[in-house]
Amino acid sequence: MTAIADAAASRGEDPSDADETPPELSFFRDFHPGAADMRADVLEGLSRPQKGIPPKYFYDQRGSALFDRICELDEYYVTRSELSILRRIGPELAAHVGPEANVLEFGSGSSVKIRTVLDALERPYLYVGVDISREHLLAACRDLARDYPDLTVGAICADFTEPFQIPEREFGERWRIGFFPGSTIGNFEPEAAKNVLRAMRAELRPDDSLLIGVDLQKDAARLEAAYDDAEGVTAAFNLNVLTHINRELDGDIPEDAFEHLARYNPDLGRVEMHLRALRDIEFTVAGQRFAMKAGETIHTENSHKYTREGFDALAAEAGFRPLEYWTDAEGLFSVRLMRAV
Repeated sequence: MTAIADAAASRGEDPSDADETPPELSFFRDFHPGAADMRADVLEGLSRPQKGIPPKYFYDQRGSALFDRICELDEYYVTRSELSILRRIGPELAAHVGPEANVLEFGSGSSVKIRTVLDALERPYLYVGVDISREHLLAACRDLARDYPDLTVGAICADFTEPFQIPEREFGERWRIGFFPGSTIGNFEPEAAKNVLRAMRAELRPDDSLLIGVDLQKDAARLEAAYDDAEGVTAAFNLNVLTHINRELDGDIPEDAFEHLARYNPDLGRVEMHLRALRDIEFTVAGQRFAMKAGETIHTENSHKYTREGFDALAAEAGFRPLEYWTDAEGLFSVRLMRAV
């Protein structure tokens, strides 16, 4: 039994049973990634000398909507570059995957990307979105079900960074392709990234595929602009994690006491996002008291940038071998097709 299944069983739930499925969807499984896990993660992170919050808690409904806006910004090259690749490689991708595939998307983000993949494949049979944000997930899957009437569409509300049970009876023996766009893998420390890839590998069979977006190393100024846009959308996205914590964990963090900070760390090859305290503050989260001095930060996100060889070596340790490698015209971003071994 998986970790999520164990947790569900301890609550007296049967994770194999269908949750209440919206009429537009073929199935819906809700593993209830929720407040108990969030409470432990947030309290542990805020108790460290360098305070931190796991980036998965950006993605409540408002956070997901703000991220969709980020993807449309001029400074944020990631989405634009990735889409240019996905639109170009359609015939090659279809040839590798074959007809009537099952498509499993880890993190139901921009529907433009998954639609580009679905349109490229030959008669895809099943699409399953997996996301921690229940309402955002259901809205995205409903839209796909409406717009692709010949496609079977299901949804799984789960933390995809941990193993979870997919409904085998729905997937059957058809070829599976996982889809993990947007360089989200870069949000994890290298060791944690390997664990995320291992969790994805657990939902695939030998010779199934993973199509993954991976950001590449580049000029620091371009990277920092992408994470600190002129309109302040990324700042709002970063600050919204405090709103999420206050709402879910009975917190009283003064959101106006923080500012958004994004900087490139060349030694670790990553962009770091922080929330910096503008004044001395005290606040409570889930009944626990915290204090911060002016200038102290809460570290909210890393975005690691990779070389081709560096990511291939990392993925190999998680059970994947490289199959195809594509970049955009400027060499800013990469999309990789990897084979499960």
